[in-house]
Amino acid sequence: MIFRATGCSVLVWLAVCGVSAAETIIHAGRLIDATGAPPRERVTLIISQGKIQAIEPGFREPGADDTLIRLTSQTVLPGLMDMHTHLQSQHSKDAYSERFFMDQAEFALRSTMYARATLLAGFTTVRDLGDNGTTTIALRKAITNRWVIGPRIYTSGKSLATTGGHADPSNSLRGDFRRDPGPVDGVINGVDDARKAVRARYKDGADLIKLTATGGVLSLAANGQNPQFTQEELEAVVTTARDYGMSVAVHAHGTEGIRRAVLAGVTSIEHGTYLTDDTIALMKEKGTWWVPTNMAGEWVAKKSQEPGYFPEIVRPKAAEIGPLMRNTFARAYKAGVKIAFGTDTGVSPHGENAHEFELMVEGGMPPLEAIQTATRNSAQLLKIDDRLGTLEVGKIADVIAVDGNPLDEISVMKQVVFVMKDGEIFKQP
Repeated sequence: MIFRATGCSVLVWLAVCGVSAAETIIHAGRLIDATGAPPRERVTLIISQGKIQAIEPGFREPGADDTLIRLTSQTVLPGLMDMHTHLQSQHSKDAYSERFFMDQAEFALRSTMYARATLLAGFTTVRDLGDNGTTTIALRKAITNRWVIGPRIYTSGKSLATTGGHADPSNSLRGDFRRDPGPVDGVINGVDDARKAVRARYKDGADLIKLTATGGVLSLAANGQNPQFTQEELEAVVTTARDYGMSVAVHAHGTEGIRRAVLAGVTSIEHGTYLTDDTIALMKEKGTWWVPTNMAGEWVAKKSQEPGYFPEIVRPKAAEIGPLMRNTFARAYKAGVKIAFGTDTGVSPHGENAHEFELMVEGGMPPLEAIQTATRNSAQLLKIDDRLGTLEVGKIADVIAVDGNPLDEISVMKQVVFVMKDGEIFKQP
Protein backbone atom coordinates (compact mmCIF):
# COMPACT_ATOMS: atom_id res chain seq x y z
CA MET A 1 0.00 0.00 0.00
CA ILE A 2 1.35 3.46 -0.88
CA PHE A 3 0.45 6.42 1.35
CA ARG A 4 0.50 9.96 0.00
CA ALA A 5 0.08 13.09 2.07
CA THR A 6 0.64 16.64 0.95
CA GLY A 7 2.56 18.98 3.23
CA CYS A 8 3.39 16.49 5.98
CA SER A 9 5.55 13.45 6.62
CA VAL A 10 4.34 9.88 6.24
CA LEU A 11 4.69 9.35 10.01
CA VAL A 12 2.48 12.37 10.74
CA TRP A 13 -0.10 11.15 8.17
CA LEU A 14 -0.13 7.70 9.77
CA ALA A 15 -0.65 9.17 13.23
CA VAL A 16 -3.51 11.42 12.09
CA CYS A 17 -5.25 8.52 10.39
CA GLY A 18 -4.88 6.30 13.46
CA VAL A 19 -2.56 3.82 11.72
CA SER A 20 0.44 2.61 13.77
CA ALA A 21 3.88 3.05 12.22
CA ALA A 22 6.06 -0.07 12.01
CA GLU A 23 7.96 -0.83 15.19
CA THR A 24 11.05 -2.79 16.16
CA ILE A 25 10.15 -5.42 18.74
CA ILE A 26 12.96 -6.80 20.92
CA HIS A 27 12.35 -10.00 22.86
CA ALA A 28 14.86 -9.89 25.73
CA GLY A 29 15.55 -13.09 27.64
CA ARG A 30 16.98 -10.96 30.45
CA LEU A 31 16.87 -7.17 30.83
CA ILE A 32 19.27 -5.06 32.90
CA ASP A 33 17.92 -1.52 32.58
CA ALA A 34 20.75 0.08 34.69
CA THR A 35 18.31 2.06 36.83
CA GLY A 36 19.29 -0.01 39.85
CA ALA A 37 16.29 -2.30 39.56
CA PRO A 38 16.94 -6.06 39.58
CA PRO A 39 17.13 -7.83 36.21
CA ARG A 40 13.86 -8.90 34.60
CA GLU A 41 13.25 -12.09 32.64
CA ARG A 42 11.27 -12.39 29.38
CA VAL A 43 10.69 -8.73 28.52
CA THR A 44 9.64 -6.94 25.32
CA LEU A 45 11.05 -3.56 24.25
CA ILE A 46 9.08 -1.63 21.63
CA ILE A 47 11.23 0.77 19.60
CA SER A 48 9.91 3.41 17.21
CA GLN A 49 11.28 6.66 15.81
CA GLY A 50 14.59 6.09 17.56
CA LYS A 51 13.10 5.89 21.06
CA ILE A 52 11.84 3.30 23.53
CA GLN A 53 8.06 3.47 23.30
CA ALA A 54 7.22 0.70 25.78
CA ILE A 55 8.73 -2.01 27.98
CA GLU A 56 6.35 -4.88 28.68
CA PRO A 57 6.49 -8.20 30.55
CA GLY A 58 6.39 -11.29 28.36
CA PHE A 59 7.01 -11.53 24.64
CA ARG A 60 4.61 -9.40 22.61
CA GLU A 61 3.77 -10.72 19.16
CA PRO A 62 4.92 -8.35 16.39
CA GLY A 63 2.57 -6.78 13.87
CA ALA A 64 2.73 -7.64 10.20
CA ASP A 65 5.02 -4.70 9.41
CA ASP A 66 7.12 -4.83 12.59
CA THR A 67 10.72 -6.02 12.83
CA LEU A 68 11.26 -8.71 15.46
CA ILE A 69 14.67 -9.10 17.11
CA ARG A 70 14.93 -12.34 19.10
CA LEU A 71 17.38 -11.97 21.98
CA THR A 72 15.70 -14.58 24.12
CA SER A 73 18.99 -16.25 25.10
CA GLN A 74 20.83 -12.99 25.74
CA THR A 75 21.02 -10.22 28.34
CA VAL A 76 19.84 -6.84 27.01
CA LEU A 77 21.38 -3.64 28.41
CA PRO A 78 21.64 0.08 27.61
CA GLY A 79 24.30 1.11 25.12
CA LEU A 80 27.61 1.43 26.95
CA MET A 81 29.54 4.67 27.46
CA ASP A 82 33.31 5.13 27.74
CA MET A 83 34.29 8.47 29.28
CA HIS A 84 37.96 8.37 28.29
CA THR A 85 38.94 7.38 24.76
CA HIS A 86 41.36 8.56 22.07
CA LEU A 87 39.82 7.60 18.73
CA GLN A 88 42.51 9.36 16.71
CA SER A 89 45.18 6.76 17.38
CA GLN A 90 46.18 3.43 18.85
CA HIS A 91 49.50 3.09 20.63
CA SER A 92 52.27 1.15 18.96
CA LYS A 93 56.02 1.32 18.61
CA ASP A 94 55.45 3.82 15.81
CA ALA A 95 53.19 6.14 17.84
CA TYR A 96 55.90 8.70 18.59
CA SER A 97 57.01 9.04 14.96
CA GLU A 98 53.57 9.07 13.31
CA ARG A 99 53.11 12.80 13.84
CA PHE A 100 56.05 13.40 11.51
CA PHE A 101 54.86 11.12 8.72
CA MET A 102 51.04 11.22 8.82
CA ASP A 103 48.87 14.06 7.57
CA GLN A 104 45.78 15.22 9.43
CA ALA A 105 43.61 13.59 6.76
CA GLU A 106 45.31 10.25 7.34
CA PHE A 107 44.69 10.44 11.08
CA ALA A 108 41.04 11.27 10.40
CA LEU A 109 40.51 8.44 7.93
CA ARG A 110 42.16 5.90 10.20
CA SER A 111 40.04 7.06 13.13
CA THR A 112 36.92 5.83 11.32
CA MET A 113 38.21 2.28 11.74
CA TYR A 114 38.63 2.79 15.48
CA ALA A 115 35.18 4.36 15.76
CA ARG A 116 33.60 1.37 14.07
CA ALA A 117 35.36 -1.08 16.38
CA THR A 118 34.19 0.90 19.40
CA LEU A 119 30.55 0.91 18.32
CA LEU A 120 30.50 -2.78 17.45
CA ALA A 121 31.93 -3.52 20.91
CA GLY A 122 28.73 -2.06 22.35
CA PHE A 123 29.93 1.44 23.19
CA THR A 124 27.37 3.79 21.68
CA THR A 125 28.62 6.97 23.39
CA VAL A 126 32.16 8.13 24.22
CA ARG A 127 34.06 11.12 25.50
CA ASP A 128 37.20 11.63 23.46
CA LEU A 129 39.84 13.37 25.58
CA GLY A 130 42.62 14.72 23.44
CA ASP A 131 43.70 14.54 19.81
CA ASN A 132 46.09 16.42 17.52
CA GLY A 133 43.68 19.30 16.97
CA THR A 134 40.36 18.67 15.27
CA THR A 135 40.47 15.03 14.15
CA THR A 136 37.73 13.81 16.49
CA ILE A 137 35.67 16.93 15.86
CA ALA A 138 35.66 15.97 12.18
CA LEU A 139 34.95 12.34 13.12
CA ARG A 140 31.98 13.42 15.24
CA LYS A 141 30.59 15.32 12.26
CA ALA A 142 31.14 12.36 9.93
CA ILE A 143 29.24 10.04 12.28
CA THR A 144 26.42 12.54 12.83
CA ASN A 145 26.05 12.94 9.06
CA ARG A 146 26.13 9.15 8.64
CA TRP A 147 29.18 9.21 6.38
CA VAL A 148 30.74 6.56 8.65
CA ILE A 149 29.52 4.52 11.61
CA GLY A 150 30.68 5.01 15.15
CA PRO A 151 29.61 6.02 18.64
CA ARG A 152 28.08 9.32 19.66
CA ILE A 153 31.12 11.50 20.41
CA TYR A 154 31.68 14.25 22.96
CA THR A 155 35.17 15.53 22.23
CA SER A 156 37.65 17.95 23.77
CA GLY A 157 39.73 18.33 20.62
CA LYS A 158 43.29 19.30 21.61
CA SER A 159 44.18 18.81 25.29
CA LEU A 160 45.49 21.80 27.23
CA ALA A 161 48.97 21.73 28.79
CA THR A 162 51.65 24.04 30.13
CA THR A 163 55.06 24.45 28.52
CA GLY A 164 56.79 21.09 28.81
CA GLY A 165 53.61 19.56 30.21
CA HIS A 166 52.01 16.24 29.38
CA ALA A 167 50.17 17.54 26.29
CA ASP A 168 52.85 19.94 24.99
CA PRO A 169 53.28 18.73 21.38
CA SER A 170 56.91 19.87 21.23
CA ASN A 171 58.24 17.77 24.14
CA SER A 172 61.65 16.16 23.51
CA LEU A 173 61.88 17.24 19.87
CA ARG A 174 65.32 18.11 18.58
CA GLY A 175 66.25 21.78 18.56
CA ASP A 176 65.33 22.65 14.97
CA PHE A 177 61.84 21.11 15.44
CA ARG A 178 61.24 22.47 18.91
CA ARG A 179 59.10 25.59 19.05
CA ASP A 180 57.17 27.58 21.62
CA PRO A 181 53.50 26.62 21.13
CA GLY A 182 50.87 28.89 22.62
CA PRO A 183 47.22 28.79 23.67
CA VAL A 184 45.85 28.20 20.18
CA ASP A 185 48.04 25.07 20.14
CA GLY A 186 46.75 24.18 23.62
CA VAL A 187 49.77 25.34 25.64
CA ILE A 188 49.14 27.72 28.54
CA ASN A 189 51.37 29.96 30.60
CA GLY A 190 49.28 32.30 32.69
CA VAL A 191 45.66 33.25 33.18
CA ASP A 192 45.18 35.08 29.88
CA ASP A 193 46.58 32.10 27.98
CA ALA A 194 44.19 29.84 29.86
CA ARG A 195 41.18 31.86 28.78
CA LYS A 196 42.36 32.03 25.18
CA ALA A 197 43.02 28.28 25.03
CA VAL A 198 39.47 27.50 26.16
CA ARG A 199 38.02 29.95 23.65
CA ALA A 200 40.16 28.42 20.90
CA ARG A 201 38.71 24.97 21.66
CA TYR A 202 35.21 26.46 21.54
CA LYS A 203 36.11 28.00 18.19
CA ASP A 204 37.30 24.59 16.96
CA GLY A 205 33.94 23.07 17.88
CA ALA A 206 34.94 21.05 20.94
CA ASP A 207 32.24 19.89 23.36
CA LEU A 208 34.35 20.07 26.53
CA ILE A 209 37.80 20.92 27.82
CA LYS A 210 40.55 18.42 28.68
CA LEU A 211 43.63 19.58 30.51
CA THR A 212 46.68 17.78 31.88
CA ALA A 213 47.14 18.95 35.46
CA THR A 214 50.14 16.68 36.12
CA GLY A 215 52.82 14.86 34.20
CA GLY A 216 51.84 11.73 32.31
CA VAL A 217 53.09 8.25 31.64
CA LEU A 218 53.45 8.31 27.86
CA SER A 219 54.66 11.88 27.34
CA LEU A 220 58.35 12.31 26.52
CA ALA A 221 59.17 13.93 29.85
CA ALA A 222 60.75 12.60 33.02
CA ASN A 223 58.08 13.26 35.64
CA GLY A 224 54.66 11.59 35.58
CA GLN A 225 53.34 13.10 38.81
CA ASN A 226 54.36 16.74 39.22
CA PRO A 227 51.68 19.49 39.22
CA GLN A 228 51.88 21.47 35.99
CA PHE A 229 49.23 24.20 36.32
CA THR A 230 49.03 26.94 38.92
CA GLN A 231 45.82 27.30 40.92
CA GLU A 232 45.06 30.55 39.10
CA GLU A 233 45.48 28.93 35.67
CA LEU A 234 43.17 26.07 36.61
CA GLU A 235 40.52 28.42 37.92
CA ALA A 236 40.73 30.52 34.75
CA VAL A 237 40.17 27.41 32.62
CA VAL A 238 37.18 26.29 34.69
CA THR A 239 35.45 29.68 34.86
CA THR A 240 35.96 30.35 31.14
CA ALA A 241 34.72 26.86 30.24
CA ARG A 242 31.59 27.45 32.30
CA ASP A 243 30.96 30.68 30.42
CA TYR A 244 30.88 28.62 27.22
CA GLY A 245 28.79 25.78 28.65
CA MET A 246 31.71 23.34 28.69
CA SER A 247 32.77 20.84 31.37
CA VAL A 248 36.42 20.22 32.28
CA ALA A 249 38.03 16.77 32.39
CA VAL A 250 41.45 16.64 34.03
CA HIS A 251 44.27 14.16 33.49
CA ALA A 252 45.98 13.91 36.88
CA HIS A 253 48.23 11.29 38.48
CA GLY A 254 49.99 13.17 41.29
CA THR A 255 48.28 14.17 44.53
CA GLU A 256 48.96 17.91 44.44
CA GLY A 257 47.74 18.27 40.85
CA ILE A 258 44.56 16.39 41.77
CA ARG A 259 44.00 18.61 44.80
CA ARG A 260 44.41 21.84 42.85
CA ALA A 261 42.10 20.67 40.07
CA VAL A 262 39.33 19.61 42.46
CA LEU A 263 39.55 22.92 44.33
CA ALA A 264 39.26 24.74 40.99
CA GLY A 265 35.91 23.02 40.39
CA VAL A 266 36.70 20.65 37.52
CA THR A 267 34.10 18.09 36.45
CA SER A 268 36.17 14.91 36.50
CA ILE A 269 39.58 13.56 37.46
CA GLU A 270 41.01 11.07 34.97
CA HIS A 271 43.38 8.31 36.22
CA GLY A 272 43.91 9.64 39.76
CA THR A 273 46.75 7.24 40.46
CA TYR A 274 48.00 8.87 43.66
CA LEU A 275 44.63 9.67 45.22
CA THR A 276 44.96 9.97 48.99
CA ASP A 277 42.27 9.75 51.65
CA ASP A 278 42.30 13.56 51.81
CA THR A 279 41.88 14.05 48.06
CA ILE A 280 39.14 11.40 47.94
CA ALA A 281 37.31 13.24 50.71
CA LEU A 282 37.75 16.52 48.83
CA MET A 283 36.34 14.97 45.64
CA LYS A 284 33.31 13.70 47.57
CA GLU A 285 32.80 17.13 49.11
CA LYS A 286 32.98 18.90 45.74
CA GLY A 287 31.01 16.24 43.82
CA THR A 288 33.92 15.57 41.46
CA TRP A 289 33.68 12.49 39.24
CA TRP A 290 36.52 9.99 38.98
CA VAL A 291 37.30 8.07 35.76
CA PRO A 292 39.81 5.37 36.82
CA THR A 293 41.18 3.87 33.50
CA ASN A 294 42.49 0.64 35.05
CA MET A 295 43.08 -0.80 31.57
CA ALA A 296 45.64 1.85 30.72
CA GLY A 297 47.62 1.07 33.85
CA GLU A 298 47.59 -2.65 33.15
CA TRP A 299 48.58 -2.16 29.51
CA VAL A 300 51.49 0.24 30.04
CA ALA A 301 52.88 -1.89 32.86
CA LYS A 302 52.84 -4.94 30.59
CA LYS A 303 54.45 -3.10 27.68
CA SER A 304 57.15 -1.63 29.94
CA GLN A 305 58.56 -5.14 30.21
CA GLU A 306 59.19 -5.32 26.45
CA PRO A 307 62.66 -3.94 25.70
CA GLY A 308 62.53 -1.19 23.10
CA TYR A 309 58.74 -0.78 23.08
CA PHE A 310 58.73 2.52 24.99
CA PRO A 311 61.39 5.24 24.83
CA GLU A 312 63.62 4.94 27.89
CA ILE A 313 62.23 8.17 29.37
CA VAL A 314 58.75 6.58 29.38
CA ARG A 315 59.55 3.03 30.45
CA PRO A 316 60.18 3.56 34.22
CA LYS A 317 57.03 5.69 34.54
CA ALA A 318 54.93 2.96 32.90
CA ALA A 319 56.39 0.28 35.15
CA GLU A 320 55.76 2.32 38.32
CA ILE A 321 52.38 3.98 37.75
CA GLY A 322 50.57 1.08 36.10
CA PRO A 323 50.27 -1.29 39.07
CA LEU A 324 49.36 1.55 41.45
CA MET A 325 46.14 2.29 39.55
CA ARG A 326 44.60 -1.04 40.56
CA ASN A 327 45.34 -0.47 44.26
CA THR A 328 43.91 3.04 44.09
CA PHE A 329 40.70 1.76 42.52
CA ALA A 330 39.93 -0.66 45.34
CA ARG A 331 40.53 2.00 47.98
CA ALA A 332 38.65 4.84 46.28
CA TYR A 333 35.66 2.65 45.43
CA LYS A 334 35.30 1.59 49.07
CA ALA A 335 35.48 5.26 50.09
CA GLY A 336 32.47 6.09 47.92
CA VAL A 337 33.83 8.51 45.33
CA LYS A 338 31.58 8.96 42.26
CA ILE A 339 32.88 6.71 39.47
CA ALA A 340 32.23 6.84 35.73
CA PHE A 341 33.56 4.26 33.30
CA GLY A 342 36.68 5.05 31.29
CA THR A 343 39.47 3.09 29.68
CA ASP A 344 41.94 5.46 27.97
CA THR A 345 41.46 3.23 24.93
CA GLY A 346 43.82 4.30 22.20
CA VAL A 347 46.53 3.46 24.68
CA SER A 348 45.19 -0.12 24.62
CA PRO A 349 43.53 -1.40 21.40
CA HIS A 350 40.15 -0.08 20.31
CA GLY A 351 37.23 -2.46 20.67
CA GLU A 352 38.60 -4.07 23.84
CA ASN A 353 37.02 -1.45 26.13
CA ALA A 354 34.87 -3.96 28.03
CA HIS A 355 37.94 -5.50 29.68
CA GLU A 356 37.69 -2.57 32.11
CA PHE A 357 34.62 -4.23 33.65
CA GLU A 358 36.72 -7.24 34.62
CA LEU A 359 39.32 -5.05 36.31
CA MET A 360 36.66 -3.10 38.21
CA VAL A 361 35.08 -6.30 39.51
CA GLU A 362 38.52 -7.62 40.49
CA GLY A 363 38.93 -4.35 42.42
CA GLY A 364 35.87 -5.12 44.55
CA MET A 365 33.01 -3.51 42.61
CA PRO A 366 29.91 -5.71 42.14
CA PRO A 367 29.07 -6.46 38.48
CA LEU A 368 25.82 -4.45 38.45
CA GLU A 369 27.58 -1.36 39.82
CA ALA A 370 30.34 -1.77 37.24
CA ILE A 371 27.71 -1.85 34.47
CA GLN A 372 26.05 1.24 35.93
CA THR A 373 29.34 3.17 35.74
CA ALA A 374 29.22 2.71 31.95
CA THR A 375 25.52 3.52 31.63
CA ARG A 376 23.65 5.57 34.22
CA ASN A 377 26.72 7.15 35.87
CA SER A 378 28.40 8.14 32.60
CA ALA A 379 25.15 9.67 31.35
CA GLN A 380 24.98 11.69 34.57
CA LEU A 381 28.57 12.87 34.07
CA LEU A 382 27.69 14.02 30.55
CA LYS A 383 24.39 15.52 31.80
CA ILE A 384 22.42 13.50 29.25
CA ASP A 385 20.76 11.14 31.72
CA ASP A 386 17.36 12.58 30.79
CA ARG A 387 17.64 10.80 27.46
CA LEU A 388 20.37 8.12 27.68
CA GLY A 389 22.07 5.78 30.15
CA THR A 390 19.13 3.58 31.17
CA LEU A 391 16.47 1.58 29.37
CA GLU A 392 13.29 3.50 30.16
CA VAL A 393 10.24 4.57 28.18
CA GLY A 394 10.85 7.81 26.29
CA LYS A 395 14.63 7.51 26.20
CA ILE A 396 16.78 7.18 23.08
CA ALA A 397 16.99 3.59 21.89
CA ASP A 398 20.64 2.75 22.50
CA VAL A 399 20.42 -0.97 23.22
CA ILE A 400 22.97 -3.79 23.29
CA ALA A 401 22.90 -7.48 24.12
CA VAL A 402 25.53 -9.92 25.38
CA ASP A 403 25.62 -13.69 25.53
CA GLY A 404 25.20 -15.00 29.05
CA ASN A 405 24.57 -13.20 32.32
CA PRO A 406 27.14 -10.52 33.21
CA LEU A 407 25.99 -10.53 36.83
CA ASP A 408 27.27 -14.11 37.08
CA GLU A 409 30.32 -13.68 34.84
CA ILE A 410 31.34 -10.10 34.03
CA SER A 411 33.62 -11.23 31.18
CA VAL A 412 30.56 -11.74 28.96
CA MET A 413 30.46 -7.95 28.56
CA LYS A 414 33.16 -8.61 25.94
CA GLN A 415 30.71 -10.80 23.98
CA VAL A 416 28.42 -8.16 22.49
CA VAL A 417 26.15 -9.71 19.84
CA PHE A 418 23.64 -6.90 19.27
CA VAL A 419 24.11 -3.14 18.95
CA MET A 420 21.42 -0.52 18.36
CA LYS A 421 22.10 3.21 18.41
CA ASP A 422 19.34 5.79 17.97
CA GLY A 423 16.99 2.94 17.08
CA GLU A 424 19.20 1.77 14.20
CA ILE A 425 20.66 -1.73 14.25
CA PHE A 426 24.41 -2.02 13.59
CA LYS A 427 25.03 -5.57 14.79
CA GLN A 428 22.83 -8.56 15.47
CA PRO A 429 23.08 -12.34 15.89
